[in-house]
Amino acid sequence: MTAMAEAGYYAVAPDMLGCGATDAPMEIERYSQDEMAKDIAGLITALGHEQAIIVGHDLGASLTWQICLLYPEKVKAVVALSIPYGGRALAKPIPHMKKVFGDKFFYILYFQEPGVAEEEFDANVRETLLRIYFSLSAAGGKMATQFVASDNPTTAEKYLDTTILPASLPDWLIEADLAYYVSRYEKEGFRGIVNWYRCLDIYWERTEHLVGKKITQPTYFIAGKQDPITHMVRKAIKRLPEVVEDLRGVEFIDECGHWISCEQTELLNEKILKFVGSLDLWSE
Repeated sequence: MTAMAEAGYYAVAPDMLGCGATDAPMEIERYSQDEMAKDIAGLITALGHEQAIIVGHDLGASLTWQICLLYPEKVKAVVALSIPYGGRALAKPIPHMKKVFGDKFFYILYFQEPGVAEEEFDANVRETLLRIYFSLSAAGGKMATQFVASDNPTTAEKYLDTTILPASLPDWLIEADLAYYVSRYEKEGFRGIVNWYRCLDIYWERTEHLVGKKITQPTYFIAGKQDPITHMVRKAIKRLPEVVEDLRGVEFIDECGHWISCEQTELLNEKILKFVGSLDLWSE
């Protein structure tokens, strides 16, 4: 945010639905990506702009792709972190995942039963966040075997069973920041963020009209080399040129896990600013 502002850009980072200080409706369907895409498109208009360059990470990247498809006129360009666009799934997501994983543990399937993940995560918010932050970072090593599909050897019963609790904070995370994140999740718990995953089938059923649709906006994709999720979506990353018409770059940052903006802040800022600077922001 600071780097973009200092470069003369107007940058906004809204709390997403169910997180931080924003609303956290009880209805699971409200967290479907078509609903949240409408939120962001409306936010761009409410802030007095016709278009925005959207930078999204993980679920935010997934949502960014859908905003491009549902509201293409609102998106000038895209920077997507960690999660590539793969086109609309050929089969309904949750039944397909059940076929792939069988009896093996997979976090998205674990998240489907309302209340289960919330009870686990909300019991100790600080430990939950610290485990997740560390285990998906480069410092966490190769612990995240749950993210490998058919060859997944994990026998965990709960999500946090697949994580590591570090003896101290990783060097990219300070106590003040962690305390802030904890305070935000203590407000409404993890219900909202887990509900994103419970809407995968709902959104799929609502978007048959997106079959075969490609991303047309200038796009830059970045992932951490040591991110276990990068391994999980490696085939989709290779397919990006097939589904993104104006792909300006695909980069993997070394010594970086899932939390790119925290683990490699300055390098990420540099790459985003270079990409944004290459765009003709005033063209129609």
